[in-house]
Amino acid sequence: MKREFYSNGKLLITGEYVVLDGAKAFALPTKFGQNLIVEETNGNLIHWQSFDHDGSIWFEANIPFDSIIKKEKADLSQNIKNTLIEILHEAYKTNSDFITKSKGYKITTQLTFPKNWGLGTSSTLINNIAQWINIDAYTLLRNSFGGSGYDVACASNNSPIIYQLREEKPIVTAINFHPDFRENLYFVYLNQKRNSKNAIAEYFRNRGDIFKAISKIDKITNKIITTESLEEFTKEIELHEIELSNLLSMSTIKESLFEDFDGVIKSLGAWGGDFVMVISKNDPKKYFEEKGYPIVLEYEKMIL
Repeated sequence: MKREFYSNGKLLITGEYVVLDGAKAFALPTKFGQNLIVEETNGNLIHWQSFDHDGSIWFEANIPFDSIIKKEKADLSQNIKNTLIEILHEAYKTNSDFITKSKGYKITTQLTFPKNWGLGTSSTLINNIAQWINIDAYTLLRNSFGGSGYDVACASNNSPIIYQLREEKPIVTAINFHPDFRENLYFVYLNQKRNSKNAIAEYFRNRGDIFKAISKIDKITNKIITTESLEEFTKEIELHEIELSNLLSMSTIKESLFEDFDGVIKSLGAWGGDFVMVISKNDPKKYFEEKGYPIVLEYEKMIL
């Protein structure tokens, strides 16, 4: 019997980093995501294949059930395999049935976006595995990768969300965000992937007056998700960049790379990597192409 699961990718619009300390985060599930297909086989192992959006295999391995049960990792050069064993081991600790009541699996994953885009290769995997094994995705994330969990919330929601941690428990609220000015919103790929774990660790080392910052960010987020005015939306996005720049002691992405751009640019997720959001009254594709950033997606092409 073949079973198939799917999870959405994600973009974090507000609350990056401070979501870890309880701030409200505004996040958008994307039209891109990842499938996971499970087929029963034999051999007391999992034959795992992961495909990129173009059909090319980017990971393949055999993982014996014993390695999952005992968390027996391969040599250090096989980092992806070791990470997968760790995730499956944590899943096994929560619900062992997928091992004890099976003889083996063939598992295939398929991304619908290029793997290096950073739209949630890990979070979509976590959510798909959690669906398959019938366990809580947030618990699996916490025990494996760590992080706030907003990306897992996007993986399982088909509308914009507000995500917040209260006493370390996720609160997810679906919202209506469909402003007329979405035609002025674009997403530009920077091809500068940052390691999320390292970025989070750096945040905890360097954050300033966090609770004062959270109050400001929450107010900004509330305005951003309710305004119908492009001018107010733009103003609040700029304020958000200033607040995070001060908190992180980092230059904004516009200051660093696009100082001459006629519009607003906002970092998304871990500052300095993956995609940025651009607010522009005119199509900005030519500007970014000339700067060496040819991947520019309109809001409607990116967001569910």
